[in-house]
Amino acid sequence: MNSIEHLDDLIARLERAAEQLRSGELSADAAATMVEDCAAVASQAATELEQLTRDEGPAPAPGQDTLL
Repeated sequence: MNSIEHLDDLIARLERAAEQLRSGELSADAAATMVEDCAAVASQAATELEQLTRDEGPAPAPGQDTLL
């Protein structure tokens, strides 16, 4: 699985968790555990996103050419 697919998977997990939390069907303990899990998944997503931006390198400013 490449980085973008992994990031998409993490986002999907967070979206599913948000749906469950909004449903109101979880007990308080289950909701608290899910919130903790979401924080861990969000941290993984942030790390993955940082890696993707580092791999791409900085984009040249508009109107600027790269040096040869």
